[in-house]
Amino acid sequence: MKIVLIDGNPDTADEKFTNYVNDYAQELKQSGAEVVQFTLRDMDINFCDGCWTCWWKTPGKCVFTDDAVEIYPEMVACDKLIFFSPLSMGYVSSLIKKFHDRSIPVLHPYTEIVDGEFHHRKRYEKYPLLGVVVKPEPDTDEEDLQIVHDLYKRYALNFRSSLDFFRVMEVIETEEVLSEAHSV
Repeated sequence: MKIVLIDGNPDTADEKFTNYVNDYAQELKQSGAEVVQFTLRDMDINFCDGCWTCWWKTPGKCVFTDDAVEIYPEMVACDKLIFFSPLSMGYVSSLIKKFHDRSIPVLHPYTEIVDGEFHHRKRYEKYPLLGVVVKPEPDTDEEDLQIVHDLYKRYALNFRSSLDFFRVMEVIETEEVLSEAHSV
């Protein structure tokens, strides 16, 4: 099983978060998974400027040739794509949001009706299952977590996938990590 981890923590001083993601990756590797890990804060990724060139002029290819192009083929070729992010103002980090915006090239510009809603056609035959692990803020409550969870369910639907799991960092256990990450 191939698993891609996207670390969206912008804070280099948050060693606990960094160690958590690295330990998560190590556990998966030790259990036999092929793991590819990206740390967004160490990458040069431009903001999407909404030009839609990746849909109309150069389908599947962004006008920017920055580090995001390293992630696209990995995310489409993996079995599971897992996002890690601290919450900030009730949502995932700006690094994760920027990457989501820049993921538009993996979607097809044309839409079709899926369960009574318009969604992008699949550009590729297979898309990975999605997982999300968030680190709450001190004042994060259940409603905040539910909102982020629901937004990722919609993201997964638009990504032509499904949200396999959504976990809060302090709650997750190692056995759960391995079980969820390996379920396909």
